[in-house]
Amino acid sequence: MCGICGKLFFSKEGAVEPTLIGRMNSAMAHRGPDDSGVYTTRNIGLGHRRLSIIDLQAGKQPLSNEDNTVWVVFNGEIYNFRELRNELLRRGHTFKTQTDTEVIVHLYEDHGEDFVRKLRGMFAIALWDETSETLILARDRVGIKPLYYFMNDDCILFGSEIKSILADPAVPRDVDLNGLRLLLAYYYIPGADTLLKGVKKLLPGHCLTVRNGKCVDKEYWDLSFSREHNHVTIKEAEEGLVDILRQSVRDHMISDVPVGFLLSGGVDSTVLLSLAVEETGKKLSTFTVGFEGETFADERPYAKLASEKYGTDHHEISLTAKEFLDFLPNYVWHMEEPICEPPAVALYYVSKLAKDHVKVLISGEGGDEAFAGYESYRNLLWLEKIKGAAGPLKHVVGQILSSFTQMGASGKLGRYGGLMGMEFEDYYLSRSSTPLSFINANIDVVLNPGLLDSDVGGRGLDRYRKSLLPKTEDLDLLNKMLYLDSKTWLPDDLLLKADKMTMANSIELRVPLLDHAVLEYAASLPANLKVKGFTTKYILKKAFEGRVPYEILHRKKTGFPVPYEHWLSKELNTYVHDLLLDERTLSRGYFQRNLIAHLLDANSRRPSYSKEIFLLVALELWHRCFIDQPIA
Repeated sequence: MCGICGKLFFSKEGAVEPTLIGRMNSAMAHRGPDDSGVYTTRNIGLGHRRLSIIDLQAGKQPLSNEDNTVWVVFNGEIYNFRELRNELLRRGHTFKTQTDTEVIVHLYEDHGEDFVRKLRGMFAIALWDETSETLILARDRVGIKPLYYFMNDDCILFGSEIKSILADPAVPRDVDLNGLRLLLAYYYIPGADTLLKGVKKLLPGHCLTVRNGKCVDKEYWDLSFSREHNHVTIKEAEEGLVDILRQSVRDHMISDVPVGFLLSGGVDSTVLLSLAVEETGKKLSTFTVGFEGETFADERPYAKLASEKYGTDHHEISLTAKEFLDFLPNYVWHMEEPICEPPAVALYYVSKLAKDHVKVLISGEGGDEAFAGYESYRNLLWLEKIKGAAGPLKHVVGQILSSFTQMGASGKLGRYGGLMGMEFEDYYLSRSSTPLSFINANIDVVLNPGLLDSDVGGRGLDRYRKSLLPKTEDLDLLNKMLYLDSKTWLPDDLLLKADKMTMANSIELRVPLLDHAVLEYAASLPANLKVKGFTTKYILKKAFEGRVPYEILHRKKTGFPVPYEHWLSKELNTYVHDLLLDERTLSRGYFQRNLIAHLLDANSRRPSYSKEIFLLVALELWHRCFIDQPIA
């Protein structure tokens, strides 16, 4: 894993200075501390930071073909590179390294812009064809690796991180108000927008081709729910799943440096660990983070159970409120988008622990999105059944459910009652995996008048999410949700966190459950093998009965239980109060002082607005990092 960057002037009159590419490289040195490389010629410059994983001695980038007419910089891993390399050798290509990077160069020579369809892995690629004067930017199918770009009438800049793009003083630092609207509505920014005007994300599964000053953005892959395995038996589905997961784990273990596992004590990471132990027969290293305190959920006992079962060299760390606070400015610096992901802080510290032992970590990220692991999926399916049974009385049933507003399960019933009369499109466009309901419901109170449109969280600002809906017309309810979350929540929140927090420690994170072959297999299975009755991820759990401890397979899902709600209302209350009511913060003009004071006061008595407060803290720290100060 590495970092890439570059700049292309559309006119041959433009000249890219090597010093600029050097600054762009330096801005993301943490992504590749082992080496750096720069290639410039006239109006094009490419930069690369290397974290050595494969062919440690000969993998320097930028890398070219034999006659220096095709140049590439690449971040990620191509897991089928050996098969592709053998095929290219048979076709007469010669190689000077054993790297997957060189495979990309020769694939392009044979297949042109379609080369990316041959790749199996995680990647962000920039390829320059000197002969046709064409720049190609490509991002992997799911969005595991980030790739940003900025374009004006004169040039395009790109990078694995926004900091690289901002290293060019010609790039303005203005807040994108639509990005801000999306952030306030959903806690993250779905689609191509960012919080900086003009800086865009290349969408997962897309290629951007730049030629003669014109850009063409093309989707080369989309998740298809093919119904290929709609009529398989449970046993056939289990066997097929184990086989494809075993192959994915085998591929993701390829490395010339030590590989370890993030072990949460949940189903996904334990399933992967069980297969890796079977495949390698080696004593593997595992890493877990926990929290001290009787009232805090702690993953460590379950992780220890898995470690003992599979005989791993296990390492643990306990995160404190002080460590959480100390990292917040760096959280924003590394994330580059102030999304509300407190568990990211825990991921940073556990990957920092792992750094002393391994260079590669394997994570169970993506299992919930592939196999329907969230309770919200199950609850929505049950709600649909209730709506169907209620028929014309569904609105009455909804009113009854909404009347239950007490704590616990009845409170959940109350929240779902409001959905009884909703069509799917209305539900989805009002839905966030973690909805910022207070700000959406009280927009006129929260925001200074006239700053933003009043439709924060509504359809007007969410063009991207709305544009996805036609692709789901032929899907059942569960697969609709899985598809839509795979296009938004997964790449723009979970995978953003996963990449940025591990790369902050120069660690490569791999996610076997998001191999596109695994996703396509999961998508081809019927919905009743993903959610069966009250059981989520049914087929995954069924396939690994007897392989994974019962206590782990059937434990209640807790997510990543960082106790930030408690910390924000107690140990960190003074810090949060001083930051959000600081004149510098209020001078941004976004929020009214009385609203901020109300939020803080209410949360100190009962932590009901912790997510809102965390988001506001992250937003202010982001301004101080990216708007107020220059990028070194």
